[in-house]
Amino acid sequence: MVSFAKGHGTKNDFVLLVDPDDELLLTDAAVRFLCDRRGGIGGDGVLRAVRARHVPEWSGDPDLWFMDYRNADGSIAEMCGNGVRVFARHLVAEGLVPAGTTTVGIGTRAGLREAEVLPDGRIRVAMGRPRLAAAEVEVSLAAGVPEQRWRARAVDVGNPHAVVWLEGDDLDGLDLTRPPVWTPREAFPDGVNIEFVAPVGDHHVRMRVFERGVGETASCGTGTVAVAAALADRGENQSESTWRVDVPGGSVEVTLRDGDAWLTGPAEIVARGDVAWPQEEA
Repeated sequence: MVSFAKGHGTKNDFVLLVDPDDELLLTDAAVRFLCDRRGGIGGDGVLRAVRARHVPEWSGDPDLWFMDYRNADGSIAEMCGNGVRVFARHLVAEGLVPAGTTTVGIGTRAGLREAEVLPDGRIRVAMGRPRLAAAEVEVSLAAGVPEQRWRARAVDVGNPHAVVWLEGDDLDGLDLTRPPVWTPREAFPDGVNIEFVAPVGDHHVRMRVFERGVGETASCGTGTVAVAAALADRGENQSESTWRVDVPGGSVEVTLRDGDAWLTGPAEIVARGDVAWPQEEA
């Protein structure tokens, strides 16, 4: 049996494991089992807390907690904005950082991220500098249906995104039960998270997202940052601004300042328990 916790950030949900000495064999099959909503615990991904010294690609402080993030299908992801908030909440709640800590440094495959626990209980994460690609990308929901084909803006937030701005299209009516298609395919050789965005008001938008390796989720933290960066590039705000992004699971705030981004939102731990660890590949 292995101890776990279950948490979510705006209903983007995760199974959390603490494995300081890198002893768990976290295979793709184990991740799929843990994330299975009928046969396992259920989640959009797994967040494993391991000391950074055990991560070969990490070259920073070896004593940091590293967020080893896996999508529900077992694939490795570089970064997760909702996940890193939940990860920080878990470190504090489990006493894995010194008592009274309000700012936590976390290693990720996208680099160091600092998470701050705010007085109102939300968590703010320094997300670094989003990078916008110059190349045009086209996204479609059904090949050969022109009315469901849009230009998208490619944004890198430590992981890849394609942001679609809907001009009069029905955000709620989009069929995201199947993976969207993008061209050129070589724009995202390792897959991409695709955000569909509709206006609500001044610096206020709604978003749905199809996450690579998962499907449609109730929220995507890095996706909300990508959306804010893409809108800023449209000339709709000055060098500093805060955007409210509503997702099916709630709302977050993205602050842009001189090219850098901060993501603020809730993070909850909702359950703890023990799970029978799978003994062989599925």
